[in-house]
Amino acid sequence: PVELWRRPIGPGWSSFAVRGDLVYTQEQRGDDEVVSCYRLSTGEPVWRHRDAARFWEAGSGAGPRATPTLSHGRVYTFGATGILNALDARDGAVVWSRNVVSDTGAKVPGWGFASSPLVVGEVVFVAAASQLVAYDLASGNPRWNGPVRGGSFSSPHLLTIDGVAQVLLMGRDGATSVVPADGTRLWGHPWPGLPIVQPAVVAGGDLLISTAGNMGALGMRRIAVAHGPGGWAAEERWTSMGLKPYFNDFVVHKGHAFGFDGSILACIDIADGTRKWKGGRYGNGQLVLLADQDLLLVLSEEGELALVGATPDQFTELARFPAIEGKTWNHPVLVGDV
Repeated sequence: PVELWRRPIGPGWSSFAVRGDLVYTQEQRGDDEVVSCYRLSTGEPVWRHRDAARFWEAGSGAGPRATPTLSHGRVYTFGATGILNALDARDGAVVWSRNVVSDTGAKVPGWGFASSPLVVGEVVFVAAASQLVAYDLASGNPRWNGPVRGGSFSSPHLLTIDGVAQVLLMGRDGATSVVPADGTRLWGHPWPGLPIVQPAVVAGGDLLISTAGNMGALGMRRIAVAHGPGGWAAEERWTSMGLKPYFNDFVVHKGHAFGFDGSILACIDIADGTRKWKGGRYGNGQLVLLADQDLLLVLSEEGELALVGATPDQFTELARFPAIEGKTWNHPVLVGDV
Protein backbone atom coordinates (compact mmCIF):
# COMPACT_ATOMS: atom_id res chain seq x y z
CA PRO A 1 0.00 0.00 0.00
CA VAL A 2 1.12 3.53 -0.84
CA GLU A 3 0.37 6.29 1.67
CA LEU A 4 -1.41 9.23 0.02
CA TRP A 5 -1.71 11.53 3.04
CA ARG A 6 -1.82 11.52 6.83
CA ARG A 7 -3.72 13.87 9.14
CA PRO A 8 -4.33 14.02 12.91
CA ILE A 9 -7.97 13.73 13.95
CA GLY A 10 -9.86 13.87 17.24
CA PRO A 11 -10.83 10.71 19.17
CA GLY A 12 -14.04 8.81 18.56
CA TRP A 13 -15.41 5.52 17.25
CA SER A 14 -17.07 6.95 14.15
CA SER A 15 -16.35 5.57 10.72
CA PHE A 16 -16.55 7.48 7.42
CA ALA A 17 -19.35 8.29 5.00
CA VAL A 18 -18.06 9.20 1.53
CA ARG A 19 -19.58 10.91 -1.50
CA GLY A 20 -17.45 12.03 -4.42
CA ASP A 21 -14.32 13.71 -3.10
CA LEU A 22 -15.77 14.45 0.35
CA VAL A 23 -15.38 12.35 3.49
CA TYR A 24 -17.59 12.85 6.57
CA THR A 25 -16.98 11.67 10.13
CA GLN A 26 -17.40 12.64 13.80
CA GLU A 27 -14.64 13.38 16.30
CA GLN A 28 -14.02 14.99 19.67
CA ARG A 29 -12.14 18.30 19.79
CA GLY A 30 -11.66 19.28 23.42
CA ASP A 31 -15.09 20.07 24.87
CA ASP A 32 -16.76 20.08 21.45
CA GLU A 33 -18.26 17.18 19.57
CA VAL A 34 -17.45 17.82 15.92
CA VAL A 35 -18.96 16.75 12.62
CA SER A 36 -16.15 17.13 10.09
CA CYS A 37 -15.78 17.02 6.33
CA TYR A 38 -12.44 16.33 4.63
CA ARG A 39 -11.23 16.17 1.04
CA LEU A 40 -10.78 12.52 0.04
CA SER A 41 -7.98 13.28 -2.42
CA THR A 42 -5.84 15.44 -0.13
CA GLY A 43 -7.08 15.07 3.46
CA GLU A 44 -7.60 18.82 3.69
CA PRO A 45 -10.47 19.94 5.97
CA VAL A 46 -13.50 21.38 4.15
CA TRP A 47 -15.77 22.32 7.08
CA ARG A 48 -16.50 21.52 10.73
CA HIS A 49 -19.67 21.77 12.78
CA ARG A 50 -19.27 21.99 16.57
CA ASP A 51 -21.63 21.12 19.41
CA ALA A 52 -20.73 21.85 23.03
CA ALA A 53 -20.83 18.21 24.16
CA ARG A 54 -18.31 15.67 25.39
CA PHE A 55 -18.75 12.00 26.21
CA TRP A 56 -16.06 9.97 27.94
CA GLU A 57 -15.95 6.45 29.34
CA ALA A 58 -12.96 4.81 31.01
CA GLY A 59 -12.64 1.74 28.80
CA SER A 60 -13.47 3.30 25.47
CA GLY A 61 -12.28 6.88 25.79
CA ALA A 62 -13.78 10.12 24.52
CA GLY A 63 -15.75 11.03 21.46
CA PRO A 64 -18.79 10.22 19.34
CA ARG A 65 -19.53 6.64 18.33
CA ALA A 66 -21.90 6.74 15.35
CA THR A 67 -21.12 7.10 11.66
CA PRO A 68 -22.74 9.94 9.65
CA THR A 69 -25.48 9.16 7.12
CA LEU A 70 -25.68 10.92 3.74
CA SER A 71 -29.01 11.48 2.01
CA HIS A 72 -30.25 14.01 -0.57
CA GLY A 73 -27.53 16.58 -0.02
CA ARG A 74 -27.60 16.37 3.78
CA VAL A 75 -25.48 14.68 6.41
CA TYR A 76 -27.29 13.28 9.45
CA THR A 77 -25.28 12.65 12.62
CA PHE A 78 -26.06 11.31 16.08
CA GLY A 79 -23.69 12.27 18.88
CA ALA A 80 -22.73 10.23 21.91
CA THR A 81 -24.77 12.43 24.28
CA GLY A 82 -27.90 12.46 22.09
CA ILE A 83 -27.56 15.38 19.65
CA LEU A 84 -29.16 14.62 16.28
CA ASN A 85 -28.06 16.99 13.50
CA ALA A 86 -29.22 17.51 9.94
CA LEU A 87 -26.51 19.51 8.15
CA ASP A 88 -25.98 20.74 4.60
CA ALA A 89 -23.40 18.34 3.15
CA ARG A 90 -21.73 21.13 1.14
CA ASP A 91 -20.85 23.55 3.94
CA GLY A 92 -22.08 22.10 7.25
CA ALA A 93 -24.87 24.67 7.69
CA VAL A 94 -27.45 23.53 10.24
CA VAL A 95 -30.78 22.54 8.69
CA TRP A 96 -32.17 21.42 12.05
CA SER A 97 -30.96 19.90 15.31
CA ARG A 98 -32.67 17.88 18.05
CA ASN A 99 -31.73 16.60 21.49
CA VAL A 100 -33.00 13.02 21.61
CA VAL A 101 -32.58 12.82 25.38
CA SER A 102 -34.87 15.83 25.86
CA ASP A 103 -37.35 14.52 23.31
CA THR A 104 -37.65 11.01 24.76
CA GLY A 105 -36.39 11.08 28.33
CA ALA A 106 -33.87 8.39 27.43
CA LYS A 107 -30.71 8.02 29.51
CA VAL A 108 -27.27 8.10 27.90
CA PRO A 109 -26.12 4.45 27.88
CA GLY A 110 -22.84 3.29 29.36
CA TRP A 111 -20.83 3.56 26.14
CA GLY A 112 -22.76 6.55 24.80
CA PHE A 113 -25.34 6.64 22.02
CA ALA A 114 -23.87 4.62 19.14
CA SER A 115 -26.72 4.42 16.63
CA SER A 116 -26.06 5.66 13.12
CA PRO A 117 -29.09 7.47 11.63
CA LEU A 118 -31.21 5.59 9.09
CA VAL A 119 -33.12 7.50 6.39
CA VAL A 120 -36.22 5.81 4.95
CA GLY A 121 -38.46 7.91 2.73
CA GLU A 122 -39.36 11.10 4.62
CA VAL A 123 -38.21 9.83 8.02
CA VAL A 124 -34.87 9.60 9.80
CA PHE A 125 -34.55 6.97 12.54
CA VAL A 126 -32.14 6.71 15.44
CA ALA A 127 -31.95 4.28 18.33
CA ALA A 128 -31.92 5.96 21.74
CA ALA A 129 -30.39 2.88 23.35
CA SER A 130 -33.05 0.34 22.24
CA GLN A 131 -35.88 2.85 21.78
CA LEU A 132 -36.54 3.51 18.12
CA VAL A 133 -37.20 7.23 17.48
CA ALA A 134 -38.51 8.67 14.20
CA TYR A 135 -38.12 12.29 13.06
CA ASP A 136 -39.52 14.14 10.08
CA LEU A 137 -36.75 14.44 7.51
CA ALA A 138 -37.66 17.95 6.34
CA SER A 139 -38.47 19.71 9.63
CA GLY A 140 -36.84 17.58 12.32
CA ASN A 141 -40.14 17.34 14.20
CA PRO A 142 -40.65 14.10 16.14
CA ARG A 143 -43.00 11.64 14.44
CA TRP A 144 -43.16 8.70 16.84
CA ASN A 145 -41.23 6.86 19.57
CA GLY A 146 -41.12 3.12 19.99
CA PRO A 147 -41.22 1.36 23.36
CA VAL A 148 -38.12 1.20 25.57
CA ARG A 149 -36.63 -2.28 25.28
CA GLY A 150 -33.56 -2.21 27.50
CA GLY A 151 -30.01 -1.47 26.41
CA SER A 152 -28.60 -1.63 22.90
CA PHE A 153 -25.77 -0.14 20.87
CA SER A 154 -27.07 -1.33 17.51
CA SER A 155 -28.49 0.86 14.73
CA PRO A 156 -31.89 0.66 13.03
CA HIS A 157 -31.63 -1.60 9.99
CA LEU A 158 -33.76 -1.44 6.83
CA LEU A 159 -34.97 -4.81 5.49
CA THR A 160 -37.42 -6.04 2.90
CA ILE A 161 -38.97 -9.42 3.73
CA ASP A 162 -41.71 -10.98 1.57
CA GLY A 163 -41.88 -7.66 -0.28
CA VAL A 164 -42.55 -5.66 2.91
CA ALA A 165 -40.12 -2.88 3.84
CA GLN A 166 -39.45 -2.80 7.58
CA VAL A 167 -37.03 -1.44 10.15
CA LEU A 168 -35.32 -3.94 12.44
CA LEU A 169 -33.76 -2.99 15.76
CA MET A 170 -31.81 -5.27 18.07
CA GLY A 171 -32.62 -4.69 21.75
CA ARG A 172 -31.87 -6.27 25.10
CA ASP A 173 -34.86 -8.58 24.66
CA GLY A 174 -34.01 -9.60 21.09
CA ALA A 175 -34.95 -8.52 17.56
CA THR A 176 -38.04 -6.42 16.77
CA SER A 177 -39.18 -5.33 13.31
CA VAL A 178 -41.65 -2.49 12.74
CA VAL A 179 -43.51 -0.60 10.01
CA PRO A 180 -41.43 2.51 9.14
CA ALA A 181 -44.46 4.82 8.85
CA ASP A 182 -45.78 4.48 12.39
CA GLY A 183 -43.74 1.92 14.34
CA THR A 184 -46.39 -0.81 14.30
CA ARG A 185 -44.75 -4.07 15.37
CA LEU A 186 -44.54 -6.73 12.67
CA TRP A 187 -42.60 -9.48 14.40
CA GLY A 188 -40.09 -10.17 17.13
CA HIS A 189 -37.59 -12.83 18.10
CA PRO A 190 -36.46 -13.15 21.74
CA TRP A 191 -32.75 -13.43 22.52
CA PRO A 192 -31.78 -11.61 25.74
CA GLY A 193 -28.44 -9.82 25.68
CA LEU A 194 -26.74 -6.55 24.84
CA PRO A 195 -26.69 -6.26 21.03
CA ILE A 196 -24.12 -4.10 19.24
CA VAL A 197 -23.45 -5.54 15.77
CA GLN A 198 -25.79 -5.13 12.78
CA PRO A 199 -27.71 -8.15 11.44
CA ALA A 200 -27.11 -9.59 7.98
CA VAL A 201 -29.45 -11.00 5.34
CA VAL A 202 -28.35 -14.32 3.82
CA ALA A 203 -29.43 -16.17 0.69
CA GLY A 204 -33.04 -17.25 0.98
CA GLY A 205 -33.98 -14.26 3.12
CA ASP A 206 -32.93 -15.58 6.53
CA LEU A 207 -31.21 -13.28 9.04
CA LEU A 208 -28.00 -13.66 10.98
CA ILE A 209 -28.13 -11.86 14.32
CA SER A 210 -25.78 -11.68 17.28
CA THR A 211 -25.84 -10.41 20.82
CA ALA A 212 -23.49 -9.96 23.74
CA GLY A 213 -23.37 -9.85 27.51
CA ASN A 214 -21.63 -7.41 29.81
CA MET A 215 -18.40 -9.41 29.54
CA GLY A 216 -18.38 -10.28 25.85
CA ALA A 217 -20.21 -11.82 22.91
CA LEU A 218 -22.71 -14.67 23.33
CA GLY A 219 -22.82 -16.08 19.80
CA MET A 220 -24.61 -15.94 16.47
CA ARG A 221 -28.07 -17.13 15.45
CA ARG A 222 -29.79 -17.75 12.14
CA ILE A 223 -33.52 -17.04 12.05
CA ALA A 224 -36.11 -17.55 9.33
CA VAL A 225 -38.77 -14.83 9.02
CA ALA A 226 -41.93 -15.42 7.02
CA HIS A 227 -45.35 -13.85 6.50
CA GLY A 228 -48.20 -16.35 6.34
CA PRO A 229 -51.97 -16.47 6.79
CA GLY A 230 -51.52 -16.28 10.55
CA GLY A 231 -49.25 -13.25 10.39
CA TRP A 232 -45.51 -12.86 10.82
CA ALA A 233 -43.34 -15.52 12.43
CA ALA A 234 -39.61 -15.76 13.20
CA GLU A 235 -38.10 -19.19 13.79
CA GLU A 236 -34.63 -20.10 15.04
CA ARG A 237 -32.70 -22.34 12.67
CA TRP A 238 -29.50 -22.62 14.72
CA THR A 239 -27.39 -20.87 17.34
CA SER A 240 -23.61 -21.11 17.10
CA MET A 241 -20.76 -20.39 19.48
CA GLY A 242 -18.30 -20.79 16.59
CA LEU A 243 -18.43 -17.06 15.78
CA LYS A 244 -19.14 -14.55 18.53
CA PRO A 245 -18.82 -10.95 17.26
CA TYR A 246 -18.79 -8.44 20.11
CA PHE A 247 -18.59 -4.93 18.65
CA ASN A 248 -16.72 -6.10 15.56
CA ASP A 249 -18.41 -6.44 12.19
CA PHE A 250 -18.89 -9.76 10.39
CA VAL A 251 -19.43 -10.39 6.67
CA VAL A 252 -21.18 -13.10 4.65
CA HIS A 253 -19.51 -14.55 1.56
CA LYS A 254 -20.28 -17.65 -0.50
CA GLY A 255 -22.25 -19.46 2.18
CA HIS A 256 -19.96 -18.57 5.08
CA ALA A 257 -19.72 -15.87 7.72
CA PHE A 258 -16.33 -14.36 8.60
CA GLY A 259 -15.68 -12.20 11.64
CA PHE A 260 -14.13 -11.93 15.07
CA ASP A 261 -14.56 -14.61 17.70
CA GLY A 262 -13.26 -12.56 20.58
CA SER A 263 -9.95 -11.19 19.29
CA ILE A 264 -9.35 -14.00 16.77
CA LEU A 265 -10.80 -14.30 13.26
CA ALA A 266 -13.14 -17.19 12.58
CA CYS A 267 -15.26 -18.65 9.79
CA ILE A 268 -18.55 -20.55 10.14
CA ASP A 269 -20.81 -22.32 7.66
CA ILE A 270 -24.14 -20.45 7.59
CA ALA A 271 -25.98 -23.64 6.67
CA ASP A 272 -25.62 -25.04 10.18
CA GLY A 273 -23.32 -22.69 12.15
CA THR A 274 -20.38 -25.08 12.35
CA ARG A 275 -16.94 -23.48 12.62
CA LYS A 276 -14.60 -24.05 9.68
CA TRP A 277 -11.49 -22.35 11.10
CA LYS A 278 -10.18 -19.91 13.67
CA GLY A 279 -6.87 -18.07 13.50
CA GLY A 280 -4.97 -14.80 13.49
CA ARG A 281 -4.93 -12.37 16.39
CA TYR A 282 -6.00 -8.81 15.57
CA GLY A 283 -7.40 -7.64 18.89
CA ASN A 284 -10.77 -5.91 18.71
CA GLY A 285 -10.33 -5.15 15.04
CA GLN A 286 -12.71 -4.62 12.12
CA LEU A 287 -12.89 -5.94 8.57
CA VAL A 288 -14.17 -5.27 5.06
CA LEU A 289 -15.03 -7.93 2.48
CA LEU A 290 -13.30 -7.70 -0.91
CA ALA A 291 -15.81 -10.03 -2.54
CA ASP A 292 -14.33 -10.00 -6.04
CA GLN A 293 -10.98 -11.19 -4.68
CA ASP A 294 -12.19 -13.61 -1.95
CA LEU A 295 -10.30 -11.51 0.60
CA LEU A 296 -10.87 -9.81 3.93
CA LEU A 297 -9.25 -6.43 4.53
CA VAL A 298 -8.66 -6.48 8.29
CA LEU A 299 -7.77 -3.48 10.47
CA SER A 300 -6.30 -4.66 13.75
CA GLU A 301 -6.88 -2.94 17.08
CA GLU A 302 -3.29 -1.67 16.93
CA GLY A 303 -3.62 -0.13 13.47
CA GLU A 304 -2.23 -2.87 11.26
CA LEU A 305 -3.84 -3.66 7.90
CA ALA A 306 -3.93 -7.31 6.89
CA LEU A 307 -5.23 -9.30 3.92
CA VAL A 308 -6.82 -12.64 4.87
CA GLY A 309 -8.38 -15.20 2.58
CA ALA A 310 -12.21 -15.21 2.67
CA THR A 311 -12.33 -18.95 2.02
CA PRO A 312 -13.58 -21.73 4.31
CA ASP A 313 -10.75 -24.22 3.86
CA GLN A 314 -8.23 -22.64 6.27
CA PHE A 315 -7.03 -19.39 7.80
CA THR A 316 -4.49 -17.74 5.50
CA GLU A 317 -2.94 -14.33 6.10
CA LEU A 318 -1.48 -13.03 2.84
CA ALA A 319 -0.06 -9.69 3.96
CA ARG A 320 0.26 -7.38 6.95
CA PHE A 321 1.22 -3.70 7.02
CA PRO A 322 1.54 -1.15 9.88
CA ALA A 323 -0.87 1.65 8.87
CA ILE A 324 -1.42 3.80 11.98
CA GLU A 325 -0.25 3.84 15.60
CA GLY A 326 -2.44 3.65 18.66
CA LYS A 327 -5.63 1.78 19.50
CA THR A 328 -8.33 1.96 16.83
CA TRP A 329 -11.80 0.46 17.08
CA ASN A 330 -13.09 2.38 14.04
CA HIS A 331 -14.42 0.64 10.98
CA PRO A 332 -12.34 1.15 7.81
CA VAL A 333 -13.96 2.24 4.55
CA LEU A 334 -12.87 1.26 1.04
CA VAL A 335 -13.48 3.80 -1.76
CA GLY A 336 -12.29 2.51 -5.10
CA ASP A 337 -8.62 1.66 -4.46
CA VAL A 338 -8.28 4.02 -1.44
